[in-house]
Amino acid sequence: MAKWTPAHEAPEPLEGPVVATITGGTIIWFVLFLVQLPFYGWFDDHGHVWWVWTCLASGGLGLIGIWYVRGRDAALKRHAAQQAAEAADATGARAEGP
Repeated sequence: MAKWTPAHEAPEPLEGPVVATITGGTIIWFVLFLVQLPFYGWFDDHGHVWWVWTCLASGGLGLIGIWYVRGRDAALKRHAAQQAAEAADATGARAEGP
């Protein structure tokens, strides 16, 4: 069982512009849907209609993703502000002394 134990701690997750990334991806899916829409007949003739609907479904899921990551980002910012306020209160209380 020892071979499955990690030899080191996992690194911290990378945080980047998550909201912008998800928004950009969602826009790309909707653009792909709109670009394919005029060729619906060709897709239907060749049995590839699912390509069109995949783009639409992915755009819809992207909208849910945007809602989720915006809420997550706001929660992370609230938590960071709360931690900073608690740290400032603790530092102020220590500076005043007994």
